[in-house]
Amino acid sequence: MTSFQTTSTRQLFTVLTAGALVLLVVHGLGRFIYTPLLPYLVADDQFSAPDGAAVATWNYLGYLMGAMLAIRWHRIDQIRFMLPLFMTIHVVTLLIITQTDHLTVISTSRWLNGVANGVVFVQAPALILEWLVLRNRASLSGLVYIGVGLGLLVSSGLVTGSATLLEGAERWWPAALLSIPLAWWGVMQLRKLDVPVRQHDDSGKAVINTPLMDRASIPLFLAYAGAGLGYILPMTFLPLLAKMELPPGHRLLDGTWVIVALVTIPSPWLWNKLGALMGDLPALRLNFMIQLLGVLAAVLWPGPIGLVLCAALVGSTFVGTVLLTQRIGRALHPHQGPRLSAAMVALYGFTQMAGPWLTKQWLDAGGTLVSAFGIGVAALVFGLVFTFLVPRPEVWHSSR
Repeated sequence: MTSFQTTSTRQLFTVLTAGALVLLVVHGLGRFIYTPLLPYLVADDQFSAPDGAAVATWNYLGYLMGAMLAIRWHRIDQIRFMLPLFMTIHVVTLLIITQTDHLTVISTSRWLNGVANGVVFVQAPALILEWLVLRNRASLSGLVYIGVGLGLLVSSGLVTGSATLLEGAERWWPAALLSIPLAWWGVMQLRKLDVPVRQHDDSGKAVINTPLMDRASIPLFLAYAGAGLGYILPMTFLPLLAKMELPPGHRLLDGTWVIVALVTIPSPWLWNKLGALMGDLPALRLNFMIQLLGVLAAVLWPGPIGLVLCAALVGSTFVGTVLLTQRIGRALHPHQGPRLSAAMVALYGFTQMAGPWLTKQWLDAGGTLVSAFGIGVAALVFGLVFTFLVPRPEVWHSSR
């Protein structure tokens, strides 16, 4: 244990950087680059807006399935095998999508890319958290999610910078090429982590996989479900909404996604700090309130004001929702580790998948995209209510 406690600042920086880059690749260059790409792909006549929503749904279905695979294969030795495998799948599926305009092939590739995203998004932060816990540095775990914000900024730059140079399937090339070196370096660093395959908890007792669902965790799972459905609508359709509401050439056509990216980058540090100051559970409730105001703004004030507020408030909160919920869940079930993280991401993935599907049904029925954001408002209200039913971990454990 002595070697764990003497971990250097350089080691911490390397591990957190590797984790951040891995999330940048699968989430920024895999998942969320699709959001700023969508208006261009629709304009290129690669597919229609409803078809674009269906493609997004396939990606989120893959994300859900990937998280469920991570529930099954959650041990440290399994993670060391699966991380490089699914990072390879990420790169291969991006390369495939650069070569086709066929909707079925695109949907299949985005589904497989979502599977890779789901596995890696669970396993990389979970592996790093276990490594940090052994070194009494668990409070740093949220910094890994800085990679998500950086990924949004990088994806925005890649799409905007190549907008006049590429067309159709070619628009995926920048993401595919950048993924290769970042994915390789990140995975190689994470595979080196000294994390034993633990059969006992911190007190020396044998680890038992007790039920994940109980009176304490069920409200947290339900709150997280509301968050998944609530945030995914602006994070999928905000640039498309801007294209529908703003005149050609308006600076917010690409600017909304830039705002999301810029405010997302410092948000893990911010919510880490707020969680330490006020407690993770009160911070999570505040997080939900701010996020709710952001989605509501897009509904109440269509146009520049609503778009900017939605981008700023949702972008600055959604990563905080993830890291705070994960930490609260682990505090309620400290022996569950990666399995708990996987279960939460699977639920999150299911509700994210439902968002684009519901939007497609709404658009096909003649509804507008801005009114579809009302689905997100209702989901966040639902989630906020359940955050008040989650017990504080210390109170929960003292009562058992």
